Amino acid sequence: MIHADALHASTLAPLERWLTSPRVSGLPDQSAAAAPPALSFEFFPPKTEGLEAQFWACIKRLAPLAPRFVSVTYGAGGTTQGRTHALVARLAAETTLPPAAHLTCVGATREEVDEVARRYWAAGVRHIVALRGDMPGGVDYVPHPGGYAYAADLVAGLRRVADFEISVAAYPETHPTAASPAADLDNLKRKLDAGATRAITQYFFDTTTYLRFLDRALAAGITAPIVPGLLPVSNFAQVAKFSAACGTSVPAFLGRMFEGLDDDAETRRMVATVVAAEQVRLLQANGIDEFHFYTLNRPDLVYAIAHILGVRPKAPATV
Repeated sequence: MIHADALHASTLAPLERWLTSPRVSGLPDQSAAAAPPALSFEFFPPKTEGLEAQFWACIKRLAPLAPRFVSVTYGAGGTTQGRTHALVARLAAETTLPPAAHLTCVGATREEVDEVARRYWAAGVRHIVALRGDMPGGVDYVPHPGGYAYAADLVAGLRRVADFEISVAAYPETHPTAASPAADLDNLKRKLDAGATRAITQYFFDTTTYLRFLDRALAAGITAPIVPGLLPVSNFAQVAKFSAACGTSVPAFLGRMFEGLDDDAETRRMVATVVAAEQVRLLQANGIDEFHFYTLNRPDLVYAIAHILGVRPKAPATV
């Protein structure tokens, strides 16, 4: 028989522990009066006719959320330039969504890049995501002879072409090829000082890393918005492999969340929603009111997270 005093002590111990734990303030109010955050979405250009149908289905699914803009990526070395241009021009001509086109320094002269930018402007595209870009095959970056050497140079060149809204990349965990975190932050400031409107971060999973990066950016004299780029995870193995290449840390807890789910896609999707929702709600609690989602052309998970954030469909966008 268990002694009564021992039983009493064992039942009090957890309560005492719970009552002495740190208290966390409440998450943001999701009442009707609370303003939902601004969202933007990134897509990649499809390579086949079947994937193009999936691309437009993705656009149709997310368009009613009235994103601030939607962007279409550019392949390494400009390999998808033609496809990206066609999709962005069609978005501008046939939908009510504000499109943003990715543009890089790789594989072209200044004159060629300027001509692409002028074609975008003529097509009604007013927003460019200006990037240095990566070389094909993963080789070390080498500026093109006669081209824009780095993203700051590209931003300055675009400013001479037309009055574009310009977004650039930021790296809370430092770009893999940067000499140091300080040098990487200096480069971000050069891009913004050259005329960029905002920065969008590489995806991250540690919210504290992003918030500390904002502190460092402000201390460096940066005042433009640095929008968190978020990647909802549904395939952990794939994301872990990609993260190792781009310098994004993958916390151990994330691996534990997806452990044993390789053959259970439905549970992976549910776990992915919970993990991403926790991340964005924590960012909301810290005052962040704008988010950029890397959709991987898979809209349902992003749509669910947007709903949790308080974003509701508006009048259907024309798609």
